[in-house]
Amino acid sequence: MSDRRSLPLHLRTIRAALRRVNNYLSRRYESSVVRGDSVGTTAPRSEVDAAREQLRTLDLPADSRSYFEHHLDRLAHTLALVPKPDTSGRILELGCYMQITPFLKRWRGYREVRGAYYGTLGNTDQKLASVRGVQVEVLVDLFDAERDRYPYEDGSFETILACELIEHLISDPMHLLLECRRILEEGGRLIVTTPNAASLASVANILHGYDSPQIYGQYSRPAPGSPVELPHVREYTAHELQVVLEAAGFEIESIFTEHSAGFEVNLPVQNLLEENGYNSSLRGEQTYCVAAKRSALPVTRYPRFLYSE
Repeated sequence: MSDRRSLPLHLRTIRAALRRVNNYLSRRYESSVVRGDSVGTTAPRSEVDAAREQLRTLDLPADSRSYFEHHLDRLAHTLALVPKPDTSGRILELGCYMQITPFLKRWRGYREVRGAYYGTLGNTDQKLASVRGVQVEVLVDLFDAERDRYPYEDGSFETILACELIEHLISDPMHLLLECRRILEEGGRLIVTTPNAASLASVANILHGYDSPQIYGQYSRPAPGSPVELPHVREYTAHELQVVLEAAGFEIESIFTEHSAGFEVNLPVQNLLEENGYNSSLRGEQTYCVAAKRSALPVTRYPRFLYSE
């Protein structure tokens, strides 16, 4: 690396000024994120390990096992974040894939588990999973998460999961968040997981200039007779996720990121950010957020950073 002192004085002056600005913005950003838990707070390791052991008892066909194992850490972190019930014992999983679902009752202790998926409003599917040979049945309600009024009364659920969903929405993510707020009990938790658009992997992709900065920027191959799988329409930074949840009237209890297996090659980018005065926190490939419904908080229906006029 060349000696920085060899740069002309005016460039060194500009660089130093930029570093001071970035340090200031980083401190301001980090102070805004600390709500309850500190930046970087994750689920206790013991809980994640216990969740991983639970998930491995799920019976899966051979063609699904590879995908499941690849995403096992994310699933375990998510399941470990689900709080144990202390009021109604009712939980809803949006975008229900029946991977975490069986353990919401068996392991976390919820009295009633409901699923939801895209489809025609008013229809309900019966989905089955198997855990060590024992069948688990879950009713999955169908509706459009961006358009329909969800088929539940106000304050119906103690906890809602919206995992790997918000990045697929086409037109109105605030509709989803506001409907979740409506059907949650006061103080009920919304757990959101999504890829991190500001991860080290995303930064590295931008610097290399060859690949999309999205963690997952591919389309599914069309298959005759198969439903269309929406790609990642918009990935969020952890800061953006916090802002949009607060706009929907939620209080952030915890927000953190984790690095995903296979992205270790990008870890040196952390040093690059720190050496040049850029915010280096919340740079994992996966973002996790736990937010609580607070009716007294204001709502901004169309946050300006997310919607055009």
